Amino acid sequence: MDILLDDPATERIFQELLTKIRLLKNGETVAQMKARGVNYRINWGASVISLRQLSKQYTKNHLLALKLWNKQWRETMILATLLDDPAELSEEQMDYWTKSFETPEIAEQAVANLFVYSKFAFVKALEYCRGKKHLVRLTGLQLIGRLAMTDKKAIDEMFEPFFDVLTPLAKDPALGQIFYRTMILMANRGTVLRKSCKDFLSTMLEMEEDHAKSLACLLLEDITKI
Repeated sequence: MDILLDDPATERIFQELLTKIRLLKNGETVAQMKARGVNYRINWGASVISLRQLSKQYTKNHLLALKLWNKQWRETMILATLLDDPAELSEEQMDYWTKSFETPEIAEQAVANLFVYSKFAFVKALEYCRGKKHLVRLTGLQLIGRLAMTDKKAIDEMFEPFFDVLTPLAKDPALGQIFYRTMILMANRGTVLRKSCKDFLSTMLEMEEDHAKSLACLLLEDITKI
């Protein structure tokens, strides 16, 4: 990652955001998240909607995003994904952030708000699907789905390489929900990619894992309705 020199203006905005985050504190939300096993080092319980509204008051700022991420509050990490400039996002930064994800929420926010708009999105989606950590693989799957949903200029052939890395992910029950969403989003792009999805799902029916077979049956049924 590039080392950027700090500046007083960015530091002022950074401190201003920390103050505004504290004002969004919601103890009930924090308690609910902890009850579900979702834990952060610092969590003020601000809703994602309120953080999106807050981010709209500021312009994209790469240095500010790095400062927010390094603070490692739940809210500052989400704001970092909202305020960073995709044009300044490097492969090294994407890798560093992805390897440090500790909850699916942060992975999802990073993918939806920032990663999908990076010029490295397709390459990194493929790479992360080959990852060893659960949240890295989850990030890869989410990135494929987001690309299928938002990148209207991409041709269907750009998604074909993903099928080469999906087999191990299809066998993982912990990835079942995001696997389902990603496959539906790819099938929705058009007839060519839909056929590729069906062909891949047919191979899943031959897998030993009952989870994979059940998921394939459900997807084939739902994709047929598209």
